[in-house]
Amino acid sequence: MDRGFLSMAGVPSHSGSKVPGEPAGEGLSDAQVMLRVKGGDESAFEYLVQKYRRPMLSFMYRMAHNTAVAEDLAQEVFLRVYRSRETYEASAKFTTWLYRIASNLAVNHARDTRHQRPENTVSLDEPDQESGLTMDVPDDSLTAEESIVKRERLAAIRQRVQALPERQRTAVIMHKYQQMDYRQIAEVLKLSESAIKSLLFRAYETLRVQLKEFV
Repeated sequence: MDRGFLSMAGVPSHSGSKVPGEPAGEGLSDAQVMLRVKGGDESAFEYLVQKYRRPMLSFMYRMAHNTAVAEDLAQEVFLRVYRSRETYEASAKFTTWLYRIASNLAVNHARDTRHQRPENTVSLDEPDQESGLTMDVPDDSLTAEESIVKRERLAAIRQRVQALPERQRTAVIMHKYQQMDYRQIAEVLKLSESAIKSLLFRAYETLRVQLKEFV
């Protein structure tokens, strides 16, 4: 990420804080890199921001369906990571800790803005093996009629996902779009793997029924 993001987040960017001759994240786990951030290594923080900026933007866009809001929320995630550096303990995988911050922030935002209208755009990808739903990306080669049908379908999928109960929606986004497995989602949401499997099964069954006309 460029330094502008860090400055907007209120995080100082000091290239001189890196350990001479040692790239911030080379050969280290993310948790070890975060411990460097805790120790005052600003370049280590920049490394984590660079690594996770796109995944955070993607996750927040799926949760908020608004590009500007997604950028603001992703920025807030990294700001909270930085502010929490002094109390960070590598007791869990770094991504678990990161997504826990992100999911809590996204859920709180959704609760605060549930009556606001989201953007009418969405990007969806490969079919899900469990749900059988085909999540398509825009195709410029489609005819005008096909494009209208596809837009309606994508809008319907977006609306149904957004209408899922809070935990189901978050789990689906993590599983479907962030490619997180059951164990990772369970750690983030502080549930058992069996509970996550049940949560996702119910969510995908709901989507299958509600979207049967589009499948």
